Amino acid sequence: MADTPPRKPKPSLTALGDHPLAPETLMMGHGYDPMLSEGSLKAPIFLTSTFAFPSAAEGKRFFEGITGKRPGGTDGLVYSRFNGPNQQILEGRLALWDGAEEALVFSSGMTAICVLMMTYCSAGDVIVHSGPLYAASEGFVARTLSRFGVTYVDFPAGATREELDAVLAKAQQQAAAQGGKVAMIYLESPGNPTNALVDVEAVRAARDAALGTDCPIAIDNTFLGPLWSRPLDHGADVVVYSLTKYVGGHSDLVAGSIAGARRWIDPVRMLRNTMGGIADPHTAWMLLRSLETVELRMSRAGENAAKVCAWLARHPKVEGLGYLGMIDDPRQQDIFDRHCTGAGSTFSLFVKGGEAESFRFLDALKIAKLAVSLGGTETLASHPASMTHLSVPDERKAMLGITDNLVRISIGIENADDLIADFEQAFAAV
Repeated sequence: MADTPPRKPKPSLTALGDHPLAPETLMMGHGYDPMLSEGSLKAPIFLTSTFAFPSAAEGKRFFEGITGKRPGGTDGLVYSRFNGPNQQILEGRLALWDGAEEALVFSSGMTAICVLMMTYCSAGDVIVHSGPLYAASEGFVARTLSRFGVTYVDFPAGATREELDAVLAKAQQQAAAQGGKVAMIYLESPGNPTNALVDVEAVRAARDAALGTDCPIAIDNTFLGPLWSRPLDHGADVVVYSLTKYVGGHSDLVAGSIAGARRWIDPVRMLRNTMGGIADPHTAWMLLRSLETVELRMSRAGENAAKVCAWLARHPKVEGLGYLGMIDDPRQQDIFDRHCTGAGSTFSLFVKGGEAESFRFLDALKIAKLAVSLGGTETLASHPASMTHLSVPDERKAMLGITDNLVRISIGIENADDLIADFEQAFAAV
């Protein structure tokens, strides 16, 4: 009986002739060959801790890639702390959305951020970051990395090129005094929870002039990605996501990712291989499901947010809105016009009054759920100053505009008129 040649996956379809296929089309099959899984239309969940090698020589080759002895990464499946079929399919599809060479998935957004920062930072180094950041991100820099001799210099979102030049000069002086280097520029745009935008193009120009191209620019794009902004197109080197939010989109999983050029991603992969923190197969499988509808869900939520914010802007008990569809600052509008294709569905609502009035509004909501997180199918509302950003010192919260009357709203895919009715009756309690 003749030997049966090993089955290999067919190359993924990415274009029809000269017509490139859109990500929402590619999500239906990219990176997966049904014929390698008994014809199953959707990828099964591969629940295994380890993988059988075709031969001892190929096992050696796979480990050469995993350990970095051979560049380019592994050619096959090795061990579930390193890789797996569900995770690799997911990583390939995530990279498509951002136009990236590579992507990595993690057990949470914070795991992705922590492993990324630890990859590039050593004792004496300086991280330059925008503000505000998600409180856990800022806390990891200020309280955890500082224990290992890493310091930071921050700047406000919306900083101009001249201001950025000054910040980088200060960071270089600080690094020189500590015997280190400026290791990373870390951005969050829009910033959580104020929705303040960072000029990525200006950051890139300032970085290139002051530091060259060996200091990576990473950006948390959770609020707008992957549909409403593609930061890699504007000069970022690495894009970071909490996949828990819009990509997962159903408030039923926790995961994170990074994506970018191979030169930036491969070192992070090596540290992830050592530490673990890769997303589990079931979570990866759920995210593959969610990616098929992410464009539909985000589009609907964005349309709802525009309608709800148009109503909120006229309400007498609303002091202001931090909504990207209603920007009143010329600098922020300029950044939005260059960097964004949509206003998103998460925004800050400033209630007239303070914490007491904000709490009354939140407690009176019937349809919207009082919960942290964002980007789900349901509308969520929270109070950042006393919840997600409670650990931020009061003086820094004041400087960043995280006030007691700020309520963060993430609009879902419910009927917009029903959401307006819910907000109207909740304001009656204020």
